[in-house]
Amino acid sequence: MLNLRSATDVALEVRQVTATFGRRELRLDPAWEKDFAAFLRDSQPKEELLDLFARFRTGESTFDNMMRRVLMRALCKHVGNDLQVGPDVVLKHPETMEFGDCVSIGAQTMIQGRLDGACKIGSHVWIGPQAYFDARLLVLEEYVGWGPGAKVLGSVHTGLPSTEQIITTDLVIKPVTVGFGADIGMNASILPGVHVGAHAVVGAGAVVTHDIPEYAIVAGVPARVIRDRREE
Repeated sequence: MLNLRSATDVALEVRQVTATFGRRELRLDPAWEKDFAAFLRDSQPKEELLDLFARFRTGESTFDNMMRRVLMRALCKHVGNDLQVGPDVVLKHPETMEFGDCVSIGAQTMIQGRLDGACKIGSHVWIGPQAYFDARLLVLEEYVGWGPGAKVLGSVHTGLPSTEQIITTDLVIKPVTVGFGADIGMNASILPGVHVGAHAVVGAGAVVTHDIPEYAIVAGVPARVIRDRREE
């Protein structure tokens, strides 16, 4: 007979365990994968590569994961070693995107680039599932953690003149930068033009409208500084 009390006790136990992804050792991709990606890039038009990526988008097998990695290397401006791409990831204008080593992109993430934009994601960045990036001018520096469902907006309509429908007015594109080692909480939103300082923490559900200092912990709508991590 199952001892429900002991099972509940275990389920409610607070534990501290060693980080896995953050301490993951870099694994070098085999040379043949890089050669295969180079062959596809040189021999196939972009539209065909995007169609191939769509064929392997939903699978969860080792082969599907490998093909997503190969095709992203063929499509993107740069892809480092040990890229992990979850199912149902969507890329728009991947030719503007750069990924460092040991990057993990969670399932159902969408990265919306722009034909004249730039998206740079540094090494050892973890992106949770269902994230959204309006990656028109976006930089995520190394060791950034990006929570599930968190979003960044890189542009906004001027809304002028006020007599026009807002979606017909000009767009203002502003760069967004998230500094080294920062952590963005689940369902947080980063608005255009914001710089999140190194080692800062953005709380779950926060809406960041202004620059965040290094080591700051912020939360709320709009996000406000709660304390400095160095004071802990």
